[in-house]
Amino acid sequence: MSNSTTINEIKPPLAQVLSSKLTLIKQYWQQLKPRDRRIWLVIGVALSMCLLWLIAIAPALNTLRNAPGLHRQIDAQIENMQRISAEAKSLQKQPKLSLDDAQKALHNTVTQRLGGTGQISITGNRALLTLKNATPQSVAEFLTEARINARAIPQEAKITRSNAPNPSWDGSMTLTLPAK
Repeated sequence: MSNSTTINEIKPPLAQVLSSKLTLIKQYWQQLKPRDRRIWLVIGVALSMCLLWLIAIAPALNTLRNAPGLHRQIDAQIENMQRISAEAKSLQKQPKLSLDDAQKALHNTVTQRLGGTGQISITGNRALLTLKNATPQSVAEFLTEARINARAIPQEAKITRSNAPNPSWDGSMTLTLPAK
């Protein structure tokens, strides 16, 4: 073998290998009895149908079957995002609130929504709300009203379910008020 020998001379190209294999398969096929050929044809068709089902039809049917549920989820997400966007725009349109006004509004909101179940301590633009046997509904109403009236944003919450017979919460929540 000389140095100028190429790889193609050492190894036959893929087309030659496939051609020789195909010739062997054709010879084998012609040697089969007609009954055996039909059996192999049926097996080939069955395997082709299985592959067609697994690769093309089943995934498409699965997508069609799941599409309505996915559309409902996406529509709900879009609706929620639009609601949040509208809320953000309305909050941006509200006039600026001074820190003193925000503190007063937060005190009033605690008194109105939480009554004796909530105590607030305000230092600068941070407020610490302490909850004792507060109902989930009253906390939700407080948070909504505090966000709208005092522009208070919850930063941290450590809330646990209390041992009271009715569903209620104990814990604390840190809120941030608008800067001066």
